[in-house]
Amino acid sequence: MVVIDQARQRAQRPAGNIWERKEKGEKGVKGEIMNKHKPWIETSYHGVITENTDIVLLDPPLVALDKDAPVPYAGEICAFKIHGVEAPFEAVVLNGTSGEGQLRARGLVDCELQKEYTFIIQAHDCGAGPGGTGGKKSHKAVVHIQVNDVNEFSPVFREGQYHAAVTEGKIYDSILQVEATDLDCSPQYSQICNYQITTGNTPFAIDRNGNIRNTEKLSFDKQRQYEVLVTAFDCGQKRSSESVAVHIDVKPVCKPGWQGWNKRVDYEPGTGSKQLFPKMHLETCGGPLSSVRTTVELQTSHIGKGCDRETYSEKSLQKLCGASSGSTDLLPGPSTSTNWTASLLTDSGRDSDLIFRFDGRQAAKIPDQVVPQNLTDQFTIATWMKHGPSPGVRAEKETLLCNSDKTEMNRHHYSLYVHNCRLVFLLRRDFTQVDTFRPAEFHWKLEQICDKEWHYYVINVEFPVVTLYVDGVTYDPYLVTDDWPIHPSQIDVQLTVGACWQGGEVTKPRFTQYFRGSLSGLTIRPGKIESQKVISCLQACKEGLDINSLESLSKGIKFHFNPAQSILVMEGEDLENMNAALRKVSYINSRQFPTPGIRRLHISTSVQCFGEDTCVSISDIDAVVMVLQPSEPRITMTGADRLTRPAADLSGPTGLALFQDLHIITVVSISAGEREEEREGLSRPEVQEEVIHNLDYCDMLVLGEELRPELESLQLKRSALLGKHLDATNSTSGMSIYGVDSMSNYEQVIRQVRYYNWHPAQIPDRKFRLTCSELNGRYTSNEFTLEVSVLHKSEAGEHINHMVVPPQYMQVVHHPAMIHNMYPTHSSGVPSAATVVIVICIAALVGVVVLGIYRIHLTHQQEGRSSDTSKEGELDWDDSALTITVNPMEVKGTAEERGEARN
Repeated sequence: MVVIDQARQRAQRPAGNIWERKEKGEKGVKGEIMNKHKPWIETSYHGVITENTDIVLLDPPLVALDKDAPVPYAGEICAFKIHGVEAPFEAVVLNGTSGEGQLRARGLVDCELQKEYTFIIQAHDCGAGPGGTGGKKSHKAVVHIQVNDVNEFSPVFREGQYHAAVTEGKIYDSILQVEATDLDCSPQYSQICNYQITTGNTPFAIDRNGNIRNTEKLSFDKQRQYEVLVTAFDCGQKRSSESVAVHIDVKPVCKPGWQGWNKRVDYEPGTGSKQLFPKMHLETCGGPLSSVRTTVELQTSHIGKGCDRETYSEKSLQKLCGASSGSTDLLPGPSTSTNWTASLLTDSGRDSDLIFRFDGRQAAKIPDQVVPQNLTDQFTIATWMKHGPSPGVRAEKETLLCNSDKTEMNRHHYSLYVHNCRLVFLLRRDFTQVDTFRPAEFHWKLEQICDKEWHYYVINVEFPVVTLYVDGVTYDPYLVTDDWPIHPSQIDVQLTVGACWQGGEVTKPRFTQYFRGSLSGLTIRPGKIESQKVISCLQACKEGLDINSLESLSKGIKFHFNPAQSILVMEGEDLENMNAALRKVSYINSRQFPTPGIRRLHISTSVQCFGEDTCVSISDIDAVVMVLQPSEPRITMTGADRLTRPAADLSGPTGLALFQDLHIITVVSISAGEREEEREGLSRPEVQEEVIHNLDYCDMLVLGEELRPELESLQLKRSALLGKHLDATNSTSGMSIYGVDSMSNYEQVIRQVRYYNWHPAQIPDRKFRLTCSELNGRYTSNEFTLEVSVLHKSEAGEHINHMVVPPQYMQVVHHPAMIHNMYPTHSSGVPSAATVVIVICIAALVGVVVLGIYRIHLTHQQEGRSSDTSKEGELDWDDSALTITVNPMEVKGTAEERGEARN
């Protein structure tokens, strides 16, 4: 009331009482004199209203004053009007005379819908008379209303329930965070000030932010899951109407890595493809992954040339793969005819061609008669090489093959060498061939050159284009250097392996630029390049990694094999798809008789998370594939082991077919599974199964005194080898037929080997021993011995019964034990006297006839020998390819040495 009185005094002070104005005699219209002034109110008001009530508390109070007071009507306040229909308020006049008013809500206000309101208010007087005409209104005042909140809502949790997992044995600062909200509008009532765990006797605590932690280390064995109830309080201490359940799982200590794999996988030969990890899966301990990359590596560097290839000689493989003929083997097995490799270090323990190891001190000179002399613009150089980085910072050149001046000068005509893990091929032409600046050095920089693994290198030269093949993959040189041709000279050249010969410009000729590594099968083929199909065949690996059901792989899985299929890289984003893909990885070995032993497996894995390079470290794992001993074949040769023929058959134009009824079979008598049963004490009858295999050589050795070329020989028509992968060598010690081919082809060729004896009287008997080999001597046949006897005239009566025996009884002897029964040396019965007389008479007659024929034939032979034309030419026999060479049977070493002797 004090405020109202002060406002009233300020309004009355400027003008006098209306009655005073009348006494002064003021004139005029009554309306104009009676309502002369506007009502007056404050310029702004601030109000507060509590939600769910209707009275607004204003500061200052709502009071309107008029200077026309106390004149009735003109000095009285009749109304307060609010501008703004959106405002849910109304103003009422409590006392018109004093101008007091009140602001009220037209309905219940809700703070959650709107916290503040702003609008305009004006006061109106009552005008000049009872009708309210001529009324005046005050200026516009701004009203700000704030709605006070009431704590009417309880906190509510955002989730219906919460789940979390912890690893045993760890104390967590925060396992998870629960969160509740409140719909009240004010900070006091809408904010959550506290959380509380209502479940008693739990090893958990919660802070005011909702973070739950464990107060002690949890044990998976003790309790695997906990359920706790949590409630929330707002800052007005109003509690949530419902508590929320929090489930916490306890997991054993998690170690990221591959699980469900076996350290050893047994592989039985002949079973095709076998899964390596059928139950394998990757444990990442719940981390959110973006990608997984896994590399599976099959390590076979200890197997021959780094892979379980067929163990045939390089020449046999070239025939099998259809390679062009005419290649020169620069690293054959050492023998009397190939003695230049005798001083080199060899690794003869391999189940393949000889491997030569060079330690920087050995080299070999190739004899002049062996060096290819007709290198043209087209030729091929091929070799297996295993090489590592050279020691020292500034490595020297390491020469594999070098053709340089033998004396006087030090010019390199062509060479193949390694320098700083680059392969370089040098080819300098003579001025007689070309006299312009031409390409001379070809460089390749590849990881394979220094990775200490076996690789097959082939350089195809189609000058001026030089192409390198590594494991069947083509590589063009990254650098080609030109040079002038070499000036012609009369200096002889020297071809070397393992170093380069420096015969000139030094005091003492010597080797230089030694090679450090391993080589095998180094060959030069002049005049023709090898096709990519043949190159791929020569280096093809018989074992490797494979993927079962390739079409069933998820489209999100990327995979890549290296050319040898010894390394498989798989990558994917989905963990389950990756697990399924790894379970399909298998090992395969297509060799009929694989090399038994271990094959090491190495698996490395990298895992990436979202926004991070690596988030989970996966340890590498190592396993082995154990290739079991294959069922060993038994090569058996059967046939007549004794031939008794008249002298005319041996010296006649067709000679004597030694092994006309030879039969070769291979029998597998026991399998790996049967051997396992034997180890377990289970007996079973032996079951033999005839199988078809390839042979790679058969040696026909003369027992006793060597053949006397002027009196006897072994011969084989060249036409017998046509259409087959076979070749033959002939010597005074016997004949060797070699090459990878079927047993039937070997039978056909051996049956056509003929023995000639032009003086049976001097050499009445001969013995031959036949042995055959499979897989380069890994499996050998029985030693089949054949005895040849000459039927002389004095023996005609003794053997006449054999001549009349039906042919079927003179054919194949199926078992050596039957020989003595079929060809008895003593008769068990005593013939009668009449029989003896008859036999003697017939024998005498036959003897006279045979003797006459023999003398006529002998005279004809002697005349034939004195003529210039050879007997073989007269009989249309081609023996040009079967010249007498060093005896391959004298070399008693590895099967590889036998193969080299045949070359």
